[in-house]
Amino acid sequence: MSDRKGASLVGRIVLALLTVYALAMIAPEMLRIVSPLGSFGLEMDGDGLIYGVRGPFDNEEDSPAWRGGLRVGDRLDLPAMRCAPIDSDACASLLSLWGGVTYVMPGREARFIVAPAPGRAGREIRLIAEQRPANRLLDAVVILDTIAGILVVLGAAWLVWTRAGPMTWGFFVYVIQFNPGQAFQFWAWLQLWPRALLIQNVIFLVMQAAGYTGLLVFALRAPVERVEGRWRQIERALPALAVVFLMVALASMGTVFGYSAEIWARGLLFVGFAVSAGALAILVGRRRDLSPRDYQRIRWVIWGCLIGLPAYLVAQLSQQTSAFDALLGGGQTPEEAAGVLFLVNGILCLFVVEAVRRQTVVNVWIPLRRATVFGLLLSAPVLFLHKQIEEIDHYIHMPDWAWVVIASGLVYLIARGHELTTELVDRLFDREFIRAERHLGAVADTIQNSDNLDEIERLLVLEPLRALRLASAALFREQDGVFSRCLSAGWDANHADTLTSNHPLLSARFDKTPYTPDAVDPTHVCRAELPNDLERPVLVVPVGNARRCWALVLYGGHEIGTDLDSGERRVLGSLARDAEIAYAQVESDTLRRRIAALEKELAKTLEPR
Repeated sequence: MSDRKGASLVGRIVLALLTVYALAMIAPEMLRIVSPLGSFGLEMDGDGLIYGVRGPFDNEEDSPAWRGGLRVGDRLDLPAMRCAPIDSDACASLLSLWGGVTYVMPGREARFIVAPAPGRAGREIRLIAEQRPANRLLDAVVILDTIAGILVVLGAAWLVWTRAGPMTWGFFVYVIQFNPGQAFQFWAWLQLWPRALLIQNVIFLVMQAAGYTGLLVFALRAPVERVEGRWRQIERALPALAVVFLMVALASMGTVFGYSAEIWARGLLFVGFAVSAGALAILVGRRRDLSPRDYQRIRWVIWGCLIGLPAYLVAQLSQQTSAFDALLGGGQTPEEAAGVLFLVNGILCLFVVEAVRRQTVVNVWIPLRRATVFGLLLSAPVLFLHKQIEEIDHYIHMPDWAWVVIASGLVYLIARGHELTTELVDRLFDREFIRAERHLGAVADTIQNSDNLDEIERLLVLEPLRALRLASAALFREQDGVFSRCLSAGWDANHADTLTSNHPLLSARFDKTPYTPDAVDPTHVCRAELPNDLERPVLVVPVGNARRCWALVLYGGHEIGTDLDSGERRVLGSLARDAEIAYAQVESDTLRRRIAALEKELAKTLEPR
């Protein structure tokens, strides 16, 4: 299958270079924590209109732009500052503000030319960037965004490495540009070399257009790396759409060449909203064409896109344009809020990686429910500490290592609270599983008290099948080193009747814990000897101990195509431990009866005649 083929040598070289490029942009953000960047306090849109003169500073009076005489409503003279030549101070200054970038290296000097206005002559202003004030909350958000961004990039790169194709390449190209990691430190370094910064700006726009196209390619092919009939026309139109995306993207760069281009900057972001809506429409339209297992996988993709894409685009819209200033009159949204939106996108991008990586996924409501619980738990301390953390730092003056200790403790408490709250929420909302768990608990008691192997095996196979609504189950009993299929549902005569002791599925049978067939032999699940599609085994449950394995039970996923979740795996493992006791007892009773019968026969032979 195409989704199992790894990338070619050339493809892997390109993949490695692009991965390094993506990580080089976002990984340096960690330096912002120990050495904050500087800012002019100036926020400018693509038309040169100044809509903010405070920037990351607490008060306008602390901003170099305010102290330099700049005010909201002033407009930079774009023709006078255009990048012709590129090496001019005016060009470097204009580049430092293009694309919503508000951070520069501390101490950086810039020259801004303000256009004449009614009743006011044009003027030239020189500003020196000052280091932004400490913001512990923002630092925490930056750390989380950077970690999430690195994980998303590496996850997408791994998909291409292991199963290269248009689908995985499209997703990888998309996450290079649209991952939760930020790149202010990267841009601040490049601002020291205007030519390099201009080239990177062009690369950035090309990658942005490629990312939009890649998202559509991914939507047309996920999660099975193929395009069904009626969607092929859209795929054929993608090259033309890519050209349109690129033209809009490059037009948004007109600002640095002296042209008003805010409409193109906003247009590019609204193209992003249109592409996101189109990708979602394609995913929703394709879901009925897929098998039940793949239908469940695409639900992960749909929910990942439905929440993650708008979150990213809203955050980007607030940072790169003055749209929120025009709509709400409040300037840019707080940087912490934008960072949280980027983080939401990153978490849901990992949903997409999992949906492509795994052949079977659990019900999408399970991770969504847990992510919601985590978000609520995380928001409580964030809301509480948003104002107080700076006051605490002002009065106590704790060293950085003390803040690390406090943050680590808070993370531990949140993690423990998340674990306990998730369990409580699962019990409140997953009533069907609770009923199944209680039923299988009663089945476990029956198994322990049973003295009949056929009855034990019937309970192990048929009761979980009905209670959890599984697509298949099969029990293989050991006899003389060979495991023979004694009872099954969802298996037919063409499937394996016996498993020898060296069979890959038996390699972990003495570990006593349930395991997945993929964990021991990823290729075996595709062979004809085991069921495929819905009936494909997703869990192997050994019945035995570290020295003896009496039987092996292979359970399939649910009838609707979802995988077994952790709670269901735990219940089936517990059922196997009860069956282990019953098997041992039945074997012991059988041996005692045989010994008694042999002793009786021996006594008869020794009787005098």
